[in-house]
Amino acid sequence: MSTIVLLTMTGLGLGALYFLIASGLSLIFGLMDVLNFAHGALLSIGAYGTWWAASGHLPGAGPGGWGFALAVLFGTAVGTLAAVVLELVVVRPLYTRPREQVLATVGVGLAVPALLSGIWGSDARTFPGPQALSGTFRLLGADVPVNRLVLVAAAVVVLVALRLFLGRTRHGLVVRAGVEDRAMVTALGIDVRKAFTLVFAIGGCAAALGGALGGLYFGSVDPRQGTSLLIFAFVVVVTGGMGSVTGAAVAAVVIGLVQQFANYYTAAGLGDLAVVVLLAALLLVRPRGLTGRLA
Repeated sequence: MSTIVLLTMTGLGLGALYFLIASGLSLIFGLMDVLNFAHGALLSIGAYGTWWAASGHLPGAGPGGWGFALAVLFGTAVGTLAAVVLELVVVRPLYTRPREQVLATVGVGLAVPALLSGIWGSDARTFPGPQALSGTFRLLGADVPVNRLVLVAAAVVVLVALRLFLGRTRHGLVVRAGVEDRAMVTALGIDVRKAFTLVFAIGGCAAALGGALGGLYFGSVDPRQGTSLLIFAFVVVVTGGMGSVTGAAVAAVVIGLVQQFANYYTAAGLGDLAVVVLLAALLLVRPRGLTGRLA
């Protein structure tokens, strides 16, 4: 029983991390029809920004208490700023040229890890997390790492915030209307470009937050972390339905659990294969994924 509880909580924590990455990816594609292959780079920037700040280089930040919260805020802010720059400089000029857009984001996705390796080296760096989040708590006989709960809580907050943004705010409605009929919205005097930049910033913020908290899950950061997690983020987006934030949340939980249980009860590494098989089986039955709509 304790093993099942531990695997479930670990799977939920991993699923929460996948969702933080995939939510922004799904949001950007669903609202802007942009496949952002540089999304993993935003996660890496957030992870390294948090690591750098928590290591004592940012005044007031550190590995414990409010200092760590400040480090996470700093890393998330840096990742968000990078997302805005990416949209303004790379993506915006290529909105009408999707092929070049994909190639440009792939290039950025390869360049950022190389840049991080050039500055801090290619070896993994120990993540300086707070002592309070490095312990465990008892749940039904299992010792569950506290940081799993932090990831799950962050994912729930992001999911609720994104749904409120899309359905209850003026900017969310403007973006949705701009996707349906950009010319009409522009004729009403609304600058859709600013709304699209806001969407990119929100997506980048979620990815950077995933990078900042992912250091707690893995215990370290490395330049290739974002690229490897991006693969599973795409699996989550396709499984949940392209453009569906809610579908991404459900898919992230399923994939995280399947991966953990398959790795434990079969051979190590077969969890990744199980996820791919699950995706292929789902697409045969439901080609549009679990939902296939923005919600």
